Amino acid sequence: MITPHRADAIAIVDDDLRVRNLLAHYLSQEGYSVFEAENSASLSSILHRRPIDLIVLDLLLQGEDGFSICRRLRGTGVRTPIIILSARAEDSDRIAGLMMGADDYVRKPFNPRELRARIQAILRRSPPREVPGGPSIGNEVVRFGSFEFNIGTRTLRRDERVLSITTVQIAILKALVRHAGQALSRERLAQVAQGRELGVVDRSLDIQVCRLRKLLKDGASSYIQTVWGIGYMFEPSGRSDIIHRREWAGSY
Repeated sequence: MITPHRADAIAIVDDDLRVRNLLAHYLSQEGYSVFEAENSASLSSILHRRPIDLIVLDLLLQGEDGFSICRRLRGTGVRTPIIILSARAEDSDRIAGLMMGADDYVRKPFNPRELRARIQAILRRSPPREVPGGPSIGNEVVRFGSFEFNIGTRTLRRDERVLSITTVQIAILKALVRHAGQALSRERLAQVAQGRELGVVDRSLDIQVCRLRKLLKDGASSYIQTVWGIGYMFEPSGRSDIIHRREWAGSY
């Protein structure tokens, strides 16, 4: 048995319980962390809670189909690798899936070992996962309003003046700007920024977000939004401080 060099997290999206159970059992034995989803809503719930390294996606789902999910994820900047796993065997379907941003296409019925090999090949090509809250692998610079945030050097400037910002606040801001325009739940933000789970009554994240929001205050603009009933979102243009759930079109 080949064990991955890291605990890669894989989301299996299929409305067939037998397929989900088969893959979950097999991939778990191979050392992966597996999360099951039966439809688009279940996948969104998983993506809100934690980082996922790869998605195995069926096309024929109840509600939103796999093509639409793939197109939407890529349209919102989600770069997580996607393998389409489908009984649709037409070349036109395979080409359409790849054109919409899928990384691979596997036809049903399938050999689990072949799927594992394709998963391993894609993850080998993926960039190393950064340590939550740690330095960025690249030297990314994000500018918004009068601010300049250098993710690589972990510095925040306003009008060329370096601001005093804590390590925790840097990690939170990095997670938010990496998902600009996408609402992140408190649980997902804690996972991405700090690599930890939130306790039931843990309000430390909210306190840090509040302090960060004050630091980023730029006149009437507010760059960190509260998405009511979901969590927080980075809005580069700045807008009202609270967005109600019904106004939010979805981040994934």
